Amino acid sequence: MPAVLTNFIRTTPLGREAGELLRACVHCGACKSTCPTFLLLNDELDSPRGRIYLMKMVLEGRLAPTYETVVHLDRCLNCRNCEAVCSSGMHYGAMLDIGRSLIESQVERPWRERLARALVRDVIPYPARFTPLLRLGQLLRPLLPGALKRKVPARQRATAWPAPRHARTMLVLEGCAQPAIAPNINAATARVLDRLGISLVRAANAGCCGALHQHTSDTVGALDFARRNIDAWWPYIEAGCEAIVMTASGCGLFVKEYGYQLRHDPAYAAKAKRVSELTRDLSEILVREDFARLKTGIQAGTKVAFHPPCSLQHGQRLNGIVEKILTDLGFVLTEVPDKHLCCGAAGSYSLLQPELSNQLKRNKVVALESGQPAVIVTANVGCLTHLQSGSTVSMRHWVELIAPAS
Repeated sequence: MPAVLTNFIRTTPLGREAGELLRACVHCGACKSTCPTFLLLNDELDSPRGRIYLMKMVLEGRLAPTYETVVHLDRCLNCRNCEAVCSSGMHYGAMLDIGRSLIESQVERPWRERLARALVRDVIPYPARFTPLLRLGQLLRPLLPGALKRKVPARQRATAWPAPRHARTMLVLEGCAQPAIAPNINAATARVLDRLGISLVRAANAGCCGALHQHTSDTVGALDFARRNIDAWWPYIEAGCEAIVMTASGCGLFVKEYGYQLRHDPAYAAKAKRVSELTRDLSEILVREDFARLKTGIQAGTKVAFHPPCSLQHGQRLNGIVEKILTDLGFVLTEVPDKHLCCGAAGSYSLLQPELSNQLKRNKVVALESGQPAVIVTANVGCLTHLQSGSTVSMRHWVELIAPAS
């Protein structure tokens, strides 16, 4: 798609990047058939092609952005499903980040939206702020009305985390919300890797990956989190730590992009590239190990529905790996219709776009429950929490199914 950007951005690094991204799109519309919001709303401007055209017109100076422009961009889940089917290799996620930040700087949101987005950025990424609020909600949970009660996950007690004892070591991202919402995920991962002769270690000063800030148009804040994590991990990397394990696929996708996001930072470009190279989803680690050693104690034959998060199947393109691990260990995977479609969690999307998010959740829950599984599993804490609020079937992270008892 030819693009002649307006003077205010044409010669800037961001403008040159936007121009290259826009030229990759051939405007074929193949992306529309896989876009969750287009399938719900049937509006061209709520499809990837429509949003690309909106951004192009603004950057070319042919359209003055309005709040309506922002609304169409906000409705995008950034699920990357369109990237997975794009024959021309359009990097839509990068274009969306550029378009959102530039357009939002020219349009003022209503105060309620500004407040909601500020709360997302200023509370969730900080465990010292988020955890007490979650605990208060969990304390009051029995008194809450049904709809609100389902949105507050029940409190989990953390299970045992084995002490480091192996020559092989790997880092894990603790994250921001996951330790409070689902502390057993990383503990289960540590026990699984311990059984395989790998010690999982935590870096004290690492925290939020930065994705929440990135997806709410605060690139500066996102990269500050990225630099902090790189600084926290670097001594372990220099000491020979062989991988950085991600148990939340949404975080994993963004950390794998640290090298791209910080490529122009002379102080961090090389380190960020190295961090991205070392970052692995947990499934990528286990599929290379002798995971058959984990069969002891597993309830073989259990019917399981697996929800592959968009960040896993479209963002990281890791299709079928978790399914292979679970099947080889003896679980029976049910068929899930339209498994390529987003569940509606999408980071902060469920908080900022509740109506569309809930429609997608209802559709996904029906699909996941259609095979009558005994348990539903996923690979991202955001999807887990979101889907849990709409289903009565037991829901867990997939690693919890295969972890040795504490």
